[in-house]
Amino acid sequence: MSIKKIILVFGVVYATPALAEPAMNHDHGGANYHAFRLETDFGQFKGENIASWDLDGWYGNDYDKLWLKSEGEIAGSKTEQAEIWALYSRNIATFWDAQIGLRQDFKPQSHSYLAAGFNGLAPYFFETQAHLFVRDDGAISARLRQENDLLITNRLIVQPYAEANFNGEADRTLGLGSGLSDGNIGLQTRYEFSREFAPYLDIKYASKFGQTKDWAKLNGEKAQATTFNIGIRLKF
Repeated sequence: MSIKKIILVFGVVYATPALAEPAMNHDHGGANYHAFRLETDFGQFKGENIASWDLDGWYGNDYDKLWLKSEGEIAGSKTEQAEIWALYSRNIATFWDAQIGLRQDFKPQSHSYLAAGFNGLAPYFFETQAHLFVRDDGAISARLRQENDLLITNRLIVQPYAEANFNGEADRTLGLGSGLSDGNIGLQTRYEFSREFAPYLDIKYASKFGQTKDWAKLNGEKAQATTFNIGIRLKF
């Protein structure tokens, strides 16, 4: 049975050139600049307050960047999931960066990972993040995320997205089976009153698979969830 909840989401995007180069359209001439996006959501699940965050951004130039990412979830007063990434990102082809660095998980358990992968624009304009992780105890996992902006009008934009997580071997402690463990698909529809202000509706279906799904049921957890999020995207 699916679970429905309505969440208010506030997204913040921050992008400012560190050195202004208005005459350069395709190459910033080595100037450093940065862009960060922060999204948080709030809601209730079975009478308990739920909040989550997603930070994604970088600092650097056209060829070399420090890429930072953090995401997590808080249920009531307890942090259920929290992670932070720091990667060196190097441009290797048009619209594609190779990345390597570290990921640190704080919840549900503390683990460090070596992270490596790619970030770029796949055919048909799918923004893609694909990363492989090697945990401090040798366990291997991977994550793939894709999203695409489809313009209905100049202001009305539909963004389908999908994410999938994979594990090299089962981990009973974390409740993760081998192979495809969990994933989600969603559709965000936003209306840009301006580039700086855009309210949106986000619908997401998340599911666990295989042994991960079986262990979740044994622990009394739901294996699927459908969420309806109402949000605002701000850029400045």
